Amino acid sequence: MPDQSGEVWLVRHGETEWSSSGRHTGRTDLTLTGDGRKQAVLLRERLAQRSFSLVLSSPLARAVETCKIAGYGEVAEVSGDLREWDYGDYEGLTSSQIREKVAGWTIWRGNPAGGETIGQVADRARRVISRVREVKGDVVLFSHGHLLRVLCACWLGLPADAGRLFSLGTASISILGYEHETPVISLWNHNWCVAPWENF
Repeated sequence: MPDQSGEVWLVRHGETEWSSSGRHTGRTDLTLTGDGRKQAVLLRERLAQRSFSLVLSSPLARAVETCKIAGYGEVAEVSGDLREWDYGDYEGLTSSQIREKVAGWTIWRGNPAGGETIGQVADRARRVISRVREVKGDVVLFSHGHLLRVLCACWLGLPADAGRLFSLGTASISILGYEHETPVISLWNHNWCVAPWENF
């Protein structure tokens, strides 16, 4: 029986050179930009107010670095299931570049050539969910935009491609929880790194 009093905090890594230019960044192991490191410092200020029973991070450098600067490097456990979507042949390309070859392409409707299917990404997300639902207390996950969007859809019991409905910026915090026994979104895509009114 899941601990329905706990929350799952989702933290997307800070800015990288590719995230700032809209390039698909799956397995390419980029580090944070200077602004990305500043974002992680601000995340630390916000996350310091919470106590987490479990901290999980993607093994990719941008997530690990965000986790470490945010103050959880010594307690975080690395989980390969939190890696970003493998974009295969589309790695490093923008959506516009891909659409020059495949008209109207979107990650949510067309699996990337040589990469992971959305079903494979959802399987990883569901394994993470199964694990965190066994934890008593709050959990924080440091991961990536598309993976966390798929995870949110799976948390809500929606098809994985419903992740397309949940925009997620760099260095954002989102919170999943329960209303009674129903899985819900308690907070989504809140960027603590800007003035509060800029979130709206």
